[in-house]
Amino acid sequence: MKWTDTLDIALELIEAHPDVDPQYIRFTDLHAWVCALPGFEDDPEKSNEKILEAIQMTWIEEQD
Repeated sequence: MKWTDTLDIALELIEAHPDVDPQYIRFTDLHAWVCALPGFEDDPEKSNEKILEAIQMTWIEEQD
């Protein structure tokens, strides 16, 4: 997975952290969790606030 695979990342995060409300997650935690996902193979330095926000919003949408 790459940073641009927001749906795949969100689905993996839902599975990895089922008790977390993504609305209240800090971007530093989100960044660490994405980098720790199995199959995530992108450069950790390539993320930014816009990418993390897109992942967060997709996570919120998919959790509903």
